[in-house]
Amino acid sequence: MVTALIGILIGLAVGLTGVGGGTLTVPALIIALGMPAAEAVGTALLFVTATKIFATPVYWFRGQIDLNVLKRLLLGGLPGVLAGAYLLAKMNTERLTPVILAVVGLTIVSLASVSLVKLFRTPPVGVHRPGYLAGLAFPIGIEVGFSSAGAGALGSLLLQSCAKVTPAVVIGTDLLFGLILSAAGGLFHLSTGTYNGQVLMLLAPAGVVGALIGASLGSKLPARPLRATLNVTLVIVGGNLCWRGVSLLF
Repeated sequence: MVTALIGILIGLAVGLTGVGGGTLTVPALIIALGMPAAEAVGTALLFVTATKIFATPVYWFRGQIDLNVLKRLLLGGLPGVLAGAYLLAKMNTERLTPVILAVVGLTIVSLASVSLVKLFRTPPVGVHRPGYLAGLAFPIGIEVGFSSAGAGALGSLLLQSCAKVTPAVVIGTDLLFGLILSAAGGLFHLSTGTYNGQVLMLLAPAGVVGALIGASLGSKLPARPLRATLNVTLVIVGGNLCWRGVSLLF
């Protein structure tokens, strides 16, 4: 029951605000369900893959995905996500769990802070720098593979800065980029067994339902206050994870 509720709430938040599911799912699984950090990341990646599969085709059929830009992103992002997942698998020991908690918590705080800043500034005018996309997508991929977070916030920021595309194409291209990275990272964790299948079976259907409800309500509710509230909450939650990891180290 608790797991299904978590799935619905995360899906609802994603549908309402567009905030990445990985950023929300990992702290929920660790704090609410007491799941080990590496297992939470693997489960979150598979959960995000399931939910984004239902949203991406909408942008595809509208022609709001730039395939040339996507190819450049994947050129760096795919090796990065596999490297990040491999690094997490190597660190997945009881002794290094506090380090993982601290890194994941710090990542969530950083991403939420970036999202907050983006809410209160004018979006940058896209400058066409295609040569930068693959190189900058590589560390984003590492972050996604290691913490399940980053594809949404950092991917959209990269597209806004280095690709001259419309806002709708930024969202669509970033969504498909995040879907492919999550799927690649999730399959890696699936192969190593660092995920919780029972939790995933409850989480994924509830998340899809929540996302559909959130998407239907999104046009009726003010997006900016919702995103601001959610990101402030994520700063607090991420800070809690970071503090927990640091305190276990010392």
